[in-house]
Amino acid sequence: MLIGPVFYILGLIALVMVFIAAGTYMRNARRQRLMKQPFPWEWEEILRKNVALYKYLPGKFREPLHGYINVFLDEKKFEGCGGLQLTDAIKVTIAAQACLLLLKGNPTFYPRLKSILVYPGAYVAKQTSFIGSIPVQMDSARLGESWTRGDLVLAWDHVKQESVDIGYGHNVVLHEFSHQLDQEDGSADGAPILDQVSSYVAWARILGREYGELVDMKKKHHKDVIDAYGATNPAEFFAVITEAFFTKSAKLHKKHPELYEELKLYYKMDPLKWVSQADLQS
Repeated sequence: MLIGPVFYILGLIALVMVFIAAGTYMRNARRQRLMKQPFPWEWEEILRKNVALYKYLPGKFREPLHGYINVFLDEKKFEGCGGLQLTDAIKVTIAAQACLLLLKGNPTFYPRLKSILVYPGAYVAKQTSFIGSIPVQMDSARLGESWTRGDLVLAWDHVKQESVDIGYGHNVVLHEFSHQLDQEDGSADGAPILDQVSSYVAWARILGREYGELVDMKKKHHKDVIDAYGATNPAEFFAVITEAFFTKSAKLHKKHPELYEELKLYYKMDPLKWVSQADLQS
């Protein structure tokens, strides 16, 4: 007597699966078209002017990066906040650095992210602190933050300053979008999705040790090539070392070679080699 309802439920499940498969096929087909679409020369001029890492990027990565930017700008919504008027320069500069982290291949294009909110400068957000056991809300000036519910916030003046000058040693776009990579599995724990299950063993061993050492150094007020903010928690550690990997590659490699190699395996690129080759050619 239960055969009818069972088949009805199975039919609904099958129908849902068909719709999901059709949606995935259409999305992938659209992305393929966008990745093959010509990249506007005006956008490339923006990259050359605003994104220092683009100057060093090996030629084999440039065409994929252009395609990823096309997809990113098609799928993500940008919102100007605090009176900021959005321009192509703002959107392309941010998109390029976000997509740089996807050049490791099989890009998911930050599936949890829907909107990028851009302020002209540092903005104020509420932050909960504790006085004893009593929660207290206070105003906090911020340059960027990544939310699991679909939004990412950036301060444009810092984005541009850090994008133009790789020697600045910090990059808020790389920082916040590495949080998005970390959050793809639903948790912000400093462990993004890796290619193989076996890779988590080395990841946990190396990053766990390096994180512990940074926490100790911060307690002793010692400085390191890795920003002390990375000692806040494992999620911030991953974001901070991602910044260092791309903006202080030589120093990170020298001081933390095993950590550098682990990041090189994850991102499937070697920024240290880019800079070295660029120096040789200049």
